[in-house]
Amino acid sequence: MHEVGLIGGTFDRFHDGHVRLLERSLEVCTSVEAWLTSDSSAHSKDSRVLRWEERCQEIRDRMGSESAQRIRFGILEDAFGPAPTHSDAGAITCTPETRSACDEINSMRLHNQLQPLDIIEVEHLLAWDGSPISSSRIRNGEIDRSGLPWIPNLVREGRINLTPEVEAELKDPFGQLVPGPEDDPSVAMSKVIAQIGGESSPVIAVGDVTVLTLQNLGRPADIALVDGHTRRQPWYGADGIDPSAYDEVLQCESPAGSLTPSLLEACEQAMLSWIENGTTHLIEVEGEEDLAPLILHPLAPLGSVVLYGQPGSGVVLRWCSEESKHRCRKLLGGFDSGD
Repeated sequence: MHEVGLIGGTFDRFHDGHVRLLERSLEVCTSVEAWLTSDSSAHSKDSRVLRWEERCQEIRDRMGSESAQRIRFGILEDAFGPAPTHSDAGAITCTPETRSACDEINSMRLHNQLQPLDIIEVEHLLAWDGSPISSSRIRNGEIDRSGLPWIPNLVREGRINLTPEVEAELKDPFGQLVPGPEDDPSVAMSKVIAQIGGESSPVIAVGDVTVLTLQNLGRPADIALVDGHTRRQPWYGADGIDPSAYDEVLQCESPAGSLTPSLLEACEQAMLSWIENGTTHLIEVEGEEDLAPLILHPLAPLGSVVLYGQPGSGVVLRWCSEESKHRCRKLLGGFDSGD
């Protein structure tokens, strides 16, 4: 048993893989020093990383009071932290891809006339798809903190239909209502654009009026879904939507009151293309796109913006978060499968 063990990393969105690392370290060390990447370093790579204190608190909360009492925290400002000169440390915990850094640390310790650290290498915990659970995958919206998918299997297997129970839960706006007159949707949308500013995550718009208003204000959505209707009636203003404002146009079908693999596939394709290279998409839905936010939130990176119109009231704005993903997954699970 080592008196002091070291472990370092960003530890953002503390997940089951992180738990495995710390539990293994605590098995072989009386106490563990967890050195978490500084906010300045972490945010230079991804602004969505939680603040240092938030990351520490998530570890305390998840590990429980008994284990948390054995963990001390430090701010990691560089690649190695205190490891090359730490005279009390006896072990360091890592994953396979950071093993080489630990080997380098031990070379530095020998140069500093210190004993090398016992390297505790812990294999990655795999997500449902066989790839490792990682903070970046969680931030990109691919998996939850246990490595599970946000989209239930029944959505992929065939058409699913809205139930009265789920419909009742959808009565209230899912997000922040930005008010504005119905005869001039640009009033509310201008407020929305000012609020979201220069967000690097995608702006996703659902509904012809919402899509056209963004286009007319010079800020086309990154992913836009339209069906040629408003209030379930044909809307001739949809003719003003300019497909050339988008890099690609996709078609799919999803009848009223349902969600289909066709709609899911189009949304997945658009989201993946945006994440990989910033490609924008217009998705033309034969049927209705009203329920699309229920699959867009589970697919979207954290920090994305989903917009849709609230007839007679304004625009609903919802930032994509883990909480919104959990809610949508739960609602999707309440749909009926079959035709």
